[in-house]
Amino acid sequence: MPIRFILNGEPCEESAVSPSMTVLDYLRERRGLTGTKEGCAEGDCGACTIVTASARDGGLDYEAANACLMLVPQLDGKEIITVEGLAEQDGTPHAIQQALVAEHGSQCGFCTPGIVMALFAFHHSGDPVETEKIHDALAGNLCRCTGYRPIVDAALTLDSPPADRFARESGKRMTSIQGLALSDSYEFDQENFHAPPSLEELVRLRAAYPDAYLLGGGTDLGILASKDRKRLGRVIWTAQVPEMARIERTETHITIGAAVTYTAALPLFEEFYPSFANLIRRIGSRQIRNLGTLGGNVCNASPIGDTPPIFLVLEAVFIARSRRGVREIPAEAFFVDYRKTALAEDEILEAIRIPLPHPDTIYKAHKISKRFDQDISAVIGVFALTIRNGTVEKARVAFGGMAATPARAVKCEATLEGAPWNAATANSAGAALNSDFAPISDFRASGDYRRRIAANLVRRVFEETSNSTTLIDVMAL
Repeated sequence: MPIRFILNGEPCEESAVSPSMTVLDYLRERRGLTGTKEGCAEGDCGACTIVTASARDGGLDYEAANACLMLVPQLDGKEIITVEGLAEQDGTPHAIQQALVAEHGSQCGFCTPGIVMALFAFHHSGDPVETEKIHDALAGNLCRCTGYRPIVDAALTLDSPPADRFARESGKRMTSIQGLALSDSYEFDQENFHAPPSLEELVRLRAAYPDAYLLGGGTDLGILASKDRKRLGRVIWTAQVPEMARIERTETHITIGAAVTYTAALPLFEEFYPSFANLIRRIGSRQIRNLGTLGGNVCNASPIGDTPPIFLVLEAVFIARSRRGVREIPAEAFFVDYRKTALAEDEILEAIRIPLPHPDTIYKAHKISKRFDQDISAVIGVFALTIRNGTVEKARVAFGGMAATPARAVKCEATLEGAPWNAATANSAGAALNSDFAPISDFRASGDYRRRIAANLVRRVFEETSNSTTLIDVMAL
């Protein structure tokens, strides 16, 4: 079946494009839309930023995305907007483009189309037009010439949402998107892309093709296509399965489908686990968070993955499904070796169940990386401490970047539990990490640095929970 989507207002249908072709290559090579640039080809620089529009909750949802990480079949059922499609019908540049000109926000111009698209998505998001929000929206766009002051100044001059033709045409655009027939499979040149519409079909495909790539958002898998130029052969995409995109809340738990994006999950973490939400914002830019999924981050099983230590501390349960039935796997039994999980070859991760926070428990998370935004972690430390009458009654501590898998720090926990919550206990618990982990040295950090910074994180959590006035937050200076 062909791939159907809308590109800058025009219906498109493709049946002779490699499923391994990135959207960036498609736009530039097949459509001649060269305003979308290639910079890093891995989702860091933002030069390839486009905007996807989907019909959701009775309106249109505009999201910035990295075209270099998306595969062409992921366009199915969406509208795609590039910088060439922003102008008014009479050719007048979009208000964002005019504002950047007026505020001198462009010099060489290579990064400008991506910045324009990121700001277009931001101003259509309904977020308040505030400097902090604008910086978050631009965190995935690298500008080497102008610097961000005139770009931010331009963004501050515009309303959210703007009264542009996209707002005026919202009804027509939503009808056009809803009229697109979705394809559940696509084949070209001996490559196959499956987009199962049901959980039953997803499980059947996984059993039939255990060696196929499972695709969530593509922020990791997409690099095989963008940088390695690999033909992926057979891909099974999870995004069209309703159960995989669900978020359910009870009085005791939250269940999050494995295909839920960081963006969709972030409000839950902001409400219940603010410290964890701050870490998730640093996983990547809005472009990355709009594509990347929690399930993908978990199933990659990277020792430096951002969310696995969180789920270890929260006592999460991973819900696996196959044709044989449903299996619940505690988080600490899920990561079995370097980049290996407890999933059988015919199983998929359906959802993640996490308990709601205990009112007497302190939750903290810290990510250490060479740069603040959009960087792979060297160390991640996550803490859940129940403290009553000055004594640590219960401690769950987990780290990433300290071993071949994300793991709990059981000796550190034992040192904390039953001890007074004071500086001496924090120092002892930090020292106990030497018995929990023997981290390696790599290009991100040395083993010695990792040991020292992990111990320092325990002490920092003590200072944070003791109303210390000596803490320094570099980002606030």
